[in-house]
Amino acid sequence: MLRELTQSTAVYLVTGYSDLRKGIEGFAAVVQGSLSLDPFNKSLYLFCGRRRDRIKGLLWEGDGFLLLYIRLDNGAFRWSRNETEARLLTE
Repeated sequence: MLRELTQSTAVYLVTGYSDLRKGIEGFAAVVQGSLSLDPFNKSLYLFCGRRRDRIKGLLWEGDGFLLLYIRLDNGAFRWSRNETEARLLTE
């Protein structure tokens, strides 16, 4: 299911608070509508919730989306709070 992530895969941090109750369709709509990016390209989009201890990732696999989820047991992620912005981590 999870294809190999290579150096050619762009990784975007979607800044600001994200509602992590959203599913694949909701996150794809944010990528396409608010950020004006294509959710169907070879990019990984990362979203962080208000508590900053959880991240969801959206990745197009070529034949469907993969929704990734990680929750920290202790601590929090450092996350930029500028609304509706995507920062490219890789090129």
